[in-house]
Amino acid sequence: MSFLDLLKRRESIRNYIDKDVERAKIERCLEAARLSPSACNSQPWRFIIVDEPKLKKNIAEATFNNTIPFNNFTLSAPAFVVIVAEDRQLSLKFGGMDKDIPYYLIDVGIAAEHFCLQAVEEGLGTCMIGWFQEEKIKEALKVPKEERIALVISIGYYENSGPRKKMRKDMDSIRSYNKY
Repeated sequence: MSFLDLLKRRESIRNYIDKDVERAKIERCLEAARLSPSACNSQPWRFIIVDEPKLKKNIAEATFNNTIPFNNFTLSAPAFVVIVAEDRQLSLKFGGMDKDIPYYLIDVGIAAEHFCLQAVEEGLGTCMIGWFQEEKIKEALKVPKEERIALVISIGYYENSGPRKKMRKDMDSIRSYNKY
């Protein structure tokens, strides 16, 4: 498929079916993420794959609560990818502080999208989850306290009825040439 067709098929999936994801497919998604660019080639990420049933339940339950119930679809996710952001390169820290831009988080976002696009190629669905109880996940996965969890991605098979119509702003409202 063309790249634009791949982008049109990538969507946030919140209705997984009960089918395990083959680790070979996850490894190809990780390879796509590993190949993504990063500022100064810092590669500020570590991917923790969670597919063990008890840990999956712990991670899922850390993505919602009574106040924030909208992520409870994660209980049906066959696997998760927890991305730990490792902001260790000193020159990037200074550059990020100077510009007030967390470059390492931009890099993690690029890697996450590479992962998700490869998942589409593999016939899998994903959903990037930004709201989660970080301390609960860190405890469950034994992530050192000084590290930060940047993102959780659910991944799995789903009833694929074709991509939903994307609701996006029209091109004229997001584009200009040579001036704002």
